[in-house]
Amino acid sequence: MAEDSVIEKNTSENAEQTQKLPSESELSCQGDGALKTADSAVLKLKAATAQPNLVNGQRGGGDADSPATMNGMNSDHQDNRLNGDLNTTEAQNGHEKPDQVVQPDTKCPLLNGHSEASVDDPDSKSEVVTEQSDATESNSEDLPSVNGTEEGDKSKEVEGENDERTDSEKESQKDSKVEDVIVIQDTAFTLKIVPPVSEAFELQVSPQEMVQEIHQVLMDREDTCHRTCFSLQLDGNVLDNFAELKSIEGLKEGSVVKVVEEPYTVREARIHVRHVRDLLKSLDPSDAYNGMDCQSLSFLTTILNDDRKRTKSNADSVDCTPPDYLMPSSKERPLVNLQPISKESRVASCMKVLTVSGWNPPPGTRKMHGDLMYLYVMTMEGTSHHITASTRGFYINQSTQEMFNPKPAEQKHSSHSLIELLNKVSPIFKKNFAQLLKKRAQRHPFERVPTPFQVYSWMAPQMEHTIDSIRAEDAYTSRLGYEEHIPGQTRDWNEETQTTRELPRKNLPERLLRERAIFKVHSDFVAAATRGAMAVIDGNVMAINPGEDTKMQMFIWNNIFFSLGFDVKDHYKEFGGDAAALVAPSNDLQGVKAYNNVDIEGLYTLGTVVIDYRGYRITAQSIIPGILEREQEESVIYGSIDFGKTVVTSEKYQELLAKSAQQLKILPHKVTNHKGGEIEIFSSIECKGIKGNDGRHYVLDLLRTFPPDINFLPIEGEELNDDVKALDFPRQHRHKLCCLRQELIEAFVEHQYMVFVRYAAVLLMQQQKPETNENNSETTTNIDKSIEEDANKTSETETTKDLDVIISNDTINEAVSEKDDKKDCQEESNKSEETDDNKKSENDLNDNLKEAANAVLSGKCPMLNGLDTTGIEQLAENITNVTDEAAKALAETQKKKLTDSSHKEVIAKASKAAGSLVDTEFDIRFNPDVFSEGVTHVNPESEQFQKEKRVVKDAARFLLVGQIPTFIRECLEHNIAPLDGLTLTEALHQRGINIRYLGVIATIVSTAPPLSYLYRLLVSEMIIRAAKHSFKIYMQGVGMVSLSVAISHFLNCFLGSLPNPQPPKADDEMSNGHGKKKRNKKKTGRLITALGQDSIAWANLSPTEMWTNLKAEVKEYFHFTLECDSIDTATETYNLQKVTLLRELCTKCGVQILLKDYDFDTKHKAIFTENDIINVFPVVKHINPIASDAYNFFQSGQAKIQQGHLKEGFELINEALNLFNNVYGPMHPEIASCMRNLARLNYLMGEHGEALEMQQKAVMMSERCNGVDHPNTISEYMHLALYCFANGQVTSALKLMYRSRYLTLLVCGEDHPEMAHFDSNIGLVLHGVGESDLALKFLERARKTTLKYHGTKSLKTALSNHLVGRVYSSRGDFRTALRHEKEAYTIYKEQFGEHHEKTKESSEFLRQLTQQAVNFQKTMNEIRKGNSRAAMRPIPFSVPSIAGVLDTLNMINGVFFIPVSIKSKQGAKTTTTTTEPLESIKAEVETPPEGKVESPSPSSGTASPIPEQDDTTEKMEVLR
Repeated sequence: MAEDSVIEKNTSENAEQTQKLPSESELSCQGDGALKTADSAVLKLKAATAQPNLVNGQRGGGDADSPATMNGMNSDHQDNRLNGDLNTTEAQNGHEKPDQVVQPDTKCPLLNGHSEASVDDPDSKSEVVTEQSDATESNSEDLPSVNGTEEGDKSKEVEGENDERTDSEKESQKDSKVEDVIVIQDTAFTLKIVPPVSEAFELQVSPQEMVQEIHQVLMDREDTCHRTCFSLQLDGNVLDNFAELKSIEGLKEGSVVKVVEEPYTVREARIHVRHVRDLLKSLDPSDAYNGMDCQSLSFLTTILNDDRKRTKSNADSVDCTPPDYLMPSSKERPLVNLQPISKESRVASCMKVLTVSGWNPPPGTRKMHGDLMYLYVMTMEGTSHHITASTRGFYINQSTQEMFNPKPAEQKHSSHSLIELLNKVSPIFKKNFAQLLKKRAQRHPFERVPTPFQVYSWMAPQMEHTIDSIRAEDAYTSRLGYEEHIPGQTRDWNEETQTTRELPRKNLPERLLRERAIFKVHSDFVAAATRGAMAVIDGNVMAINPGEDTKMQMFIWNNIFFSLGFDVKDHYKEFGGDAAALVAPSNDLQGVKAYNNVDIEGLYTLGTVVIDYRGYRITAQSIIPGILEREQEESVIYGSIDFGKTVVTSEKYQELLAKSAQQLKILPHKVTNHKGGEIEIFSSIECKGIKGNDGRHYVLDLLRTFPPDINFLPIEGEELNDDVKALDFPRQHRHKLCCLRQELIEAFVEHQYMVFVRYAAVLLMQQQKPETNENNSETTTNIDKSIEEDANKTSETETTKDLDVIISNDTINEAVSEKDDKKDCQEESNKSEETDDNKKSENDLNDNLKEAANAVLSGKCPMLNGLDTTGIEQLAENITNVTDEAAKALAETQKKKLTDSSHKEVIAKASKAAGSLVDTEFDIRFNPDVFSEGVTHVNPESEQFQKEKRVVKDAARFLLVGQIPTFIRECLEHNIAPLDGLTLTEALHQRGINIRYLGVIATIVSTAPPLSYLYRLLVSEMIIRAAKHSFKIYMQGVGMVSLSVAISHFLNCFLGSLPNPQPPKADDEMSNGHGKKKRNKKKTGRLITALGQDSIAWANLSPTEMWTNLKAEVKEYFHFTLECDSIDTATETYNLQKVTLLRELCTKCGVQILLKDYDFDTKHKAIFTENDIINVFPVVKHINPIASDAYNFFQSGQAKIQQGHLKEGFELINEALNLFNNVYGPMHPEIASCMRNLARLNYLMGEHGEALEMQQKAVMMSERCNGVDHPNTISEYMHLALYCFANGQVTSALKLMYRSRYLTLLVCGEDHPEMAHFDSNIGLVLHGVGESDLALKFLERARKTTLKYHGTKSLKTALSNHLVGRVYSSRGDFRTALRHEKEAYTIYKEQFGEHHEKTKESSEFLRQLTQQAVNFQKTMNEIRKGNSRAAMRPIPFSVPSIAGVLDTLNMINGVFFIPVSIKSKQGAKTTTTTTEPLESIKAEVETPPEGKVESPSPSSGTASPIPEQDDTTEKMEVLR
């Protein structure tokens, strides 16, 4: 954390490193050569975190940072130095085989350990070509285009770049848009390192690396890790730690570099002791459980190690039986297995005590003899020693606990390293420490590297608390002792944040350096802000206004400003009081994110983090220079400090904000200030502009950056559309700060733009074809009439299909299966049938639109009321005929001067239809203050102002009639299938849907059986969020002494069946004198001890009262009525799981409970006791900085794969991995996503071993960065299981599949469409190893689940029946097999006809089954008759081969091996497993909803699919 900062930061060093780092970052984007070296980052990073060295002192997201880098940038994040310095490190440490499951591949771009094979070819040169263009260049001047984004939090510049990477991305485009071409000319070379005592070794390095990085490697090697204070010398000359190797004269291939021990200083001695302590606890998982030092949990190795112990030579003899709790229909949900404990990880203790002696500091006389500090150790043998750390090293002195005698003992065992000294003193230490180093070396590097942001576990075992003086020092000192000896004790977060944003960004190396610096500073700031917020809430920070009421107090800690989420001085009185004050920080964070993504040069935002902890919300912000020295009124030179009463502006701010307003679609608008003057505002009125003492222009208070959500803001005199009113809107909300999300704004503008283009294109086509004008005149008239009657309503044609599917409950099942089957039928058809299919789809569109209109007229669809049926029919008829040429013609028309009056008329009509603010072009922007109270607008009665109002209303209406139906349709079509509250929230947010609409969605899907899982999830999420609201208020009345008791009581009231659980009484001693304690704390200005008094109000809570409150909260907040009054009726009514509710509540409220199995069904005692509450964690919200270039490479790679160029796509994604690694360091969720894709591509190209290794890393990274039970982690486990099976590791594959099923059971239960996919995989593998009985149980369960969620006519149902039939056939039960195969045959025949390949295959299988059944019956009859020869007739049982099982597994998981195009084939190994057309394979599987990387596109409002490996149907993953 920042208070532990070890930063040496001065101007000259910063300037020097700013010049140095770009040359280093060049290397990180140098194609294959650099890719091979990304692994060097990991051990360097670990070396960094193992001890706070000069450069790498980061701990816990990093407070201790380096003088060598600017603004807290650790060189450990400058990851991709070329090739090498770890060729021996990882190999000797055992990292080449981290868990004996995967064989390393030297081509693998991350963490495989360098070997000789991975050295760059000296002649090889790689080029990286990146394409970038300004976002605005893709838009015509007259025809504003809408850039489709893949993520809502991307900047517009990135949007423009993504637009470039669509189908139009050709080779010529690459040539024409080359921005950066960087060629690697420096090749790696080998040095000989000669450490003292131990043997010399060779180390592979790159010319661009710094000497410091060799230090880090030495500090992580098993035989040199105990050294920290040394220099590297070449020919007797000491090498500068921060010099690049290429700049060192005489350093070349084969040079001998000596490691020379250096004298200690106090700082170096303390660093050494800390490093020793870190080595001793390197296998201790307590930091991960406690949420410290950015450590987190990973259990993959434990699971796989367990597999290997059970593996036998014969696969058939492997024990494949899953535990009872994993069997289908089991109701048991044990929690202990969530975190399996590895027995091998336990290491014998090396020593009892290692602490700083009480004799410190050395007296003056001893300082003169070189004494630096004193240590006290107690060995495992029980002997105690006092040790002197001197400039020469460490030795034992003659002191005791009672007497100070610093002279050396008789056997002083003088050593330069403390480890060497302890080895001499204690044989047990020597033995156990050697074992520890060996096991440490066996751990995969990904298990040791810190994550960029802290991940907390909601369960933890009871950890043994040991003596640790360094941990104690970290907790209770404001800075580390050795910081006294370096300049700059605390970090200036604002200066660092703004300086990194000012870094140049003209080319790729500069952008990489900039993004890396931004990310590093941000991750450090988040860690420091989180620690500070906890200190504030725990009462450990003095307020800067101690005389104020406790809720109004503000705090400064470590150069960070903290404020509480309460309504201070009635600031939000008109907006909802404390409810508004609570939501304002979240809205402000969204505004900061938007302005950061726009990234206007010269416009600055504050570092902002929002933390929820112990029921309080705290906002942490960096401090504007000078802001605390003057009143706010004096500081603000733009905006308003009183919600519009007084407004000021500045030319500079107008210039800067005009640029951001254009990209954020904010409409500049004029307001009247208190003096009656007109002022033009380019943001919301609350946005304040402050010029800091540093001369920078800051914007803050961005809580209303986006327009208000008029659906939740009833305003007298403002009428909404009838279809919105029919849904009971507008609704009253508890505050008036409801805003639309940026993703919705983007989607709405793009939708309206499509309406504009289509209208104009249709009309232009009619003008360009005069011979058809006569025929189309009636159509034109109808369209014009439709426009005139209600221009806005026509935009609904885009969502009519969605609504038709969603609302027609009578035919909902049929609609789902028919939609899926139409899609699959089209995929199955040959290319020769494409024309017919297109015609059919056009007819289907028209039919659906007409059906929707009929639904409206019959009153079935309140959301569609008001649609003009004539307009629908005519638009459907004409829009389907719009061609690309017409759209291009429109664009060309817009570029020219519109002299043709008819063209002007076309544009005017199209603009009116799309709701444009002007008639001459498409222009939709939003006035965020259009409904703000207290703001005096200029000409509020004008037509233009009414248009501004209408646009805001239309956007809010689009959320209801566009985005919500689109979301539901995607769930119906199984494109997305959220597993838990987190993935549901992300899916909604990516489509611009706010959480307050949960009740609306739940009401719509409540009567749709195929969405019963979604309904259950929606209800669960509303209950959990209502409980979270109650928990916050509840916790504010609880003092520190009662925290665990109070939380356990809350959980008992929420989840327990005991009518009146009684909380344990507080300790009498702690309760006495409470009033006195309260008064004292008021004086000291401490926070929570005054706020959270030990009152007994919380103890009066009962389950009845809690559930009454929950029902009321859900009704008020979500406008949804819960049909339950207790946990038991809730679980019964909505089919909820208590364990799922517990997990959701703990993760959302930051509660950690004891890892054990809880009896949720007991009605005689409380479920939880105070000892079951382990800890309380903060829930942190912050911005995730984007690696834009890496993301663009990733998108380009996906596009290439979609076009069938697998090899090129692989190389681009490989390069994206390299760039992600360069910006984020070795550990990040985006890197896990890259690795998953690379593993998939390796698998597609037949490289099963590489796929397995890469996916293993993706699993570990997802566990570490997302959480061990995150839905993404579950998905990664399933992918790894497939690759394990393909590599012949059957037992491992089954264990991983069982792990996936177990986690899914905890997260959402058995009743989920994803479970059908898991069960099919498990059943197939069990069948493959001869476990037919077990296989049947899983496959039958999968069949039932598929039937429920996909319908009777679905091709998935056909496949499930076929799989079940195969198992019955292999068991000799031909009758049952025949029955299931007939069902499959019926579906195929109905969908494809008799002559389709699939139907023929099924028919042939039926024939074989029938023949086998007849033969079997004949044999049985003859046996009954006593014919002895009958028994000799063989009965043909079909036993599946492993290859056959793998083929089916590939099919189930959406993996198809395909011939690769000539372009892609260079160097790629390809496999083709079938000769029949790909289309016929795809009929087997409708896109499963889980395994594909999805880059959601808020702009389109739909999930924009990331490539399905060249015509393959890949599984869709619920949110990346």
